[in-house]
Order: sequence, then structure tokens, then C-alpha cells
Amino acid sequence: MTDILPESFFHQPTLDLAQALLGCKLIKETEQGVASGYIVETEAYKGQLDRAAHSFNNRRTKRTEVMFGKPGYVYTYQMHTHCLVNVVSNEIDIPEAILIRAVEPDRGMSLMYERRGQMPAKNLTNGPGKLTKALGITMEDYGRPFFEPPIYITKGYIPEDISIGPRIGIENTGEAKDYPWRFWITDNPFVSRKR
Repeated sequence: MTDILPESFFHQPTLDLAQALLGCKLIKETEQGVASGYIVETEAYKGQLDRAAHSFNNRRTKRTEVMFGKPGYVYTYQMHTHCLVNVVSNEIDIPEAILIRAVEPDRGMSLMYERRGQMPAKNLTNGPGKLTKALGITMEDYGRPFFEPPIYITKGYIPEDISIGPRIGIENTGEAKDYPWRFWITDNPFVSRKR
């Protein structure tokens, strides 16, 4: 538990934090047990000026409310049938967040298979909806801090090489679809997919 990243870790600019999270470990404790994975892919969403962000134009709704708060908190939202997990970033009233797009499984593999079914290991957590299901992250985690149980981020390893490119699945967002705000650990087999 001593390796939990302090609240101060999250107080860095969104694009920096999106890269700093790579290689860190995301852990979720549930009644069924503990599951964790190393973060291998992230996407930054820069709030009011980013047409791909839920908080574009400072849109403040029940869903986006947590984004207007302090950094280092959980922003979960429902996309189709999937729950997606984000790290709130920047400062109060600057609604930015980082989507965790993929993790490399660490602890609790049997739990992940139980939740996701049988498949090649590399498909367990290589997407934002897959990793939340595998780790047991749900809408109930909305608004929790990322620096204390049951959901928290710890130190992991420093990636040797980070790749940068446009985000995925945001086609109808004008110029925002081309911003190079997706970051991933180069050649990691658990990264979601190429755009």
C-alpha cells in the first residue's frame, strides 16, 4: 500500500499526467478479490476547448460534475453497455480528464477470466470497456479518489518508449479528432488498437 501515488502526483498538466500514468499500476479491490494492471495506454481530454471532451464549452452536467473538481478523482461514465474510467486532471473548474484505454494484467488473472470469459490474455484488458469489466470498476466508483482503496494507482515501472498519436473513436469532433493526445507504451501487446 505504501506505493500508492499521493494526491500531489495528479497535480500536473493533463498531457504530462497522461504520459506519467503509463507504467503505473491501477488496482481495484472488490469483495471477489483484488485485480490490477499496468496502465499501457491513455487519452487526454482537454475540457472546454476540446470538442471530443464531455466538458467541451464548460458543459457542466450531473455526469461531468466531478471533472470540475480536484484532480486525482475517478470519472466513470457509461458508453453503450460499457463503463469507462478516467482520471480527473488539471485544477478546480478546469474540467479535464484522462481516459485509461488499456492495461496489462497483473494480479487477479483468474478473476479477470471469470468476469470476461475465456479468451487470449492479450484481449482481456486491451480496451477501455474491457479493462473496467476485468478489474471490476463500475459506475459506483464515480467520484472516488485514486489515492486510497478500493480504487487506486501505485508506482509501477518507467516505460522505455512512449508513442504518441491521435485519439480513437471520436470521428465527429472536427479538428479535435487529430490532436495527438493518445499515449501508449510502444509495442506493448495490450494496447487497444491502431487507428
